[in-house]
Amino acid sequence: MKKQLLEALQAHAKGQIAKRKANVLVYFNQPVGIGEHSDIVETLEIELDKMAEAHDRLEVIDKYFKDV
Repeated sequence: MKKQLLEALQAHAKGQIAKRKANVLVYFNQPVGIGEHSDIVETLEIELDKMAEAHDRLEVIDKYFKDV
């Protein structure tokens, strides 16, 4: 059961990274198409922060739970 839970946590974090990366790429390619976000740089920082949080979570799992 531990293995399944860790795999679920990893899958969720990887999904969050993919989601945030896709959002950043949309902003890079079509910034004028996002009308509700007037401060694009701030919005990109938020996306990158959330991406970093998920990345950090993967590193913690790998470092502290690799042998579980």
